[in-house]
Amino acid sequence: MPASYRKSGALPRESRSHGFIRVSGIIPEGAERNATIATSSAKTQRFWEVDASRGVAILMMAVYHTVYDLDSFGGYAVDSTGGFWARFADATATSFLLLAGVSLAISHARAARSGRGSFRKYLLRGLRVFGYGMLLTAVFWIFGLGYVVFGILHLIGVSIVLSYPLLRYRFLNLLLGLAVLAAGFYMMSVGASSESPWLLPLGVVPENLPMPDYRPLFPWFGMVLLGLFAGNVVYGGGRALTEGRAPFFVRPLLPLGRNSLFIYLVHQPIIIAALAVLGIISLGL
Repeated sequence: MPASYRKSGALPRESRSHGFIRVSGIIPEGAERNATIATSSAKTQRFWEVDASRGVAILMMAVYHTVYDLDSFGGYAVDSTGGFWARFADATATSFLLLAGVSLAISHARAARSGRGSFRKYLLRGLRVFGYGMLLTAVFWIFGLGYVVFGILHLIGVSIVLSYPLLRYRFLNLLLGLAVLAAGFYMMSVGASSESPWLLPLGVVPENLPMPDYRPLFPWFGMVLLGLFAGNVVYGGGRALTEGRAPFFVRPLLPLGRNSLFIYLVHQPIIIAALAVLGIISLGL
């Protein structure tokens, strides 16, 4: 299931500027250097509430995939792709995609100050995440686990690129997000299908194609846009929502949120191996 993978952070209020104007006798050279170092350090700070929220999504993902593995490999009487667990998987994906949009808003706020918000930056980031999705596609196909043609990593990678013209908007993203959701839900209600695999990213599905992870642009790109709207409203200008350190009870979640992409890529083999070693499932090896 989902994952998500972007850095988030805040600049303290006293560091919000586009640079320093050197005027002899006003800003000494040493003060300018120290202020620049402080600004650079501030850019590495993170928003703990975003990391904690992503950590919760990671735990939800691990729970769902444990249930999925019990269903797929253990033959246990649990329907991991229907009913409650299908809704649980959707809630997990929604969390990751909303947070991906929030992280894009934070990244854009930083880039606007530093002048490093070029399209190339987002294109390369999107291609990297999409590449990880293609790696999972190959793994699932090689081991006969189904077809991950357009899973959540494919979606996030494409969404990063598609979102670039919209990064600075608020209510436009709200309207577009709701429109994409509405269009996607309509397509699902009428059972849009086609024999062409090229329409899969849009939510038009060939019949009888097993896909354990499928998150098409319609409706799921709408969640990214809603997250971008929320991020621009809450973190507009790169302002921190909260001050100080994270409360002690959420600190265990922070490493999960900070390393969500890596955890996404490795958690399934670890879960499957652990269940097999404990004798809970049999891989038929």
